[in-house]
Amino acid sequence: MRDNSETALIESFQDSLWLESGLSQNTLNAYASDLKKFSLWLQPKSLLVTQPGDISEYLATQFREGISARSSARLLSSFRRFFGLLVRDGRLATNPCSNIDSPHIGRPLPGTISEGDVERLLKAPDTSKPIGFRDRTMLEFLYATGVRVSELVGLKSNQINFRQGIVRIIGKGNKDRLVPVGEISLSWINDYFNQSRCEILGDRQSDFVFISNRASPITRQAFWYRIKVYAEKAGIKKSISPHTVRHAFATHLLNHGADLRVVQLLLGHSDLSTTQIYTHIARQRLKDLHGEFHPRG
Repeated sequence: MRDNSETALIESFQDSLWLESGLSQNTLNAYASDLKKFSLWLQPKSLLVTQPGDISEYLATQFREGISARSSARLLSSFRRFFGLLVRDGRLATNPCSNIDSPHIGRPLPGTISEGDVERLLKAPDTSKPIGFRDRTMLEFLYATGVRVSELVGLKSNQINFRQGIVRIIGKGNKDRLVPVGEISLSWINDYFNQSRCEILGDRQSDFVFISNRASPITRQAFWYRIKVYAEKAGIKKSISPHTVRHAFATHLLNHGADLRVVQLLLGHSDLSTTQIYTHIARQRLKDLHGEFHPRG
């Protein structure tokens, strides 16, 4: 069994971490649980005499038992903080984690949906009703431009140039970018302005394009919820969000031969490496098609 001094050491670490960082109780408990498990594995040695080799061997053991790279990185983070505190308090001369590299965690591929799924999603709102027409217009605009949901709900009338077919998007850090809008989306927006939006607004005024029954801009949360409803109605099994449609916009452009740097500009990514993740999806799609249709795939 772990002796009381080890337990007291871990509890002291929890208290210090809470005072210094204000982490949630769940996070603090997770750190403490990591340390308790390591302490048990380390016996009969004490945490105070832990060597770098002990930590490397423990992480390797956990990896062999099926722990993910992300969980392994969290373990190492727990240990670094714990032993760093002991060094600061003068109980250890050096942090045994100092020269241990964190496991590489690949950036997760963004979720996306097929072109067929997009078509079904677009057709899900009941456009005979003003709110349904608004939602269809929002979905059309989202898929046509690939804007972020915050950019979508914050869109104002003066940002759309119908004559040139472009929209001025105010993105992260108040950076502007010009994004073309297809004829289909522009047609929906034009009809929305002339019909449904007027019905929703009544005698009230708003600079925002997409408004709620209260004449205020629709919130991100409300639109997220409505997309969930429409996805279920369309029979889409995947869990989707406004960001999924943005991902679909980028992926489908690349699948049809768009240049990566063009997609970068349209999405408003400051760094091309952020956009490059979509090429993995496009390449996977090509591999899937090859496997499905090539006689030796």
